[in-house]
Amino acid sequence: MTLMTIKESTKDIDLIIPEESECRYLVRKLKDLGYKQVTQYGWQKDEGFIFDLYPGNYIYTTGLLESPLKARNNLKYKEFSSIYLGILNIYDLIISKIFRYTSADMEDCKALFKTKYKQINIQKLKKRFFETSSYDISDDKNRKNFKHFLKTLNKEGFKI
Repeated sequence: MTLMTIKESTKDIDLIIPEESECRYLVRKLKDLGYKQVTQYGWQKDEGFIFDLYPGNYIYTTGLLESPLKARNNLKYKEFSSIYLGILNIYDLIISKIFRYTSADMEDCKALFKTKYKQINIQKLKKRFFETSSYDISDDKNRKNFKHFLKTLNKEGFKI
């Protein structure tokens, strides 16, 4: 969200690395640079940023329907000689935050929607959300979170 200029700062940097062999390679390089694993997915050196590395098509525990590398599943941010840095599409970003749905995630979802509402097709979001949720063991909880999110948007003046 910081790369999308929706948030000014972040406490961690979430990276999805769809190719698991590339994720293992990156972990080796981080270790070589002195990074330590501080959470299940998080790597940190000294008191700097935490890099959360998610292998495959997952962000935290949310399984994405398709690879984030597939066309329209990401927005190219920058490409280096051997690194492609893309931003997850708005739909999957909102969905992954609703699955986790901490108070910070809820605020992020509202900020994303307020900033990008002209680009969001609510029917597409609903369809993608329910399909993604159908594969998750917390389907009932996810659906409640989504309904709460929609109610919140309605209260804030969006016609959903």
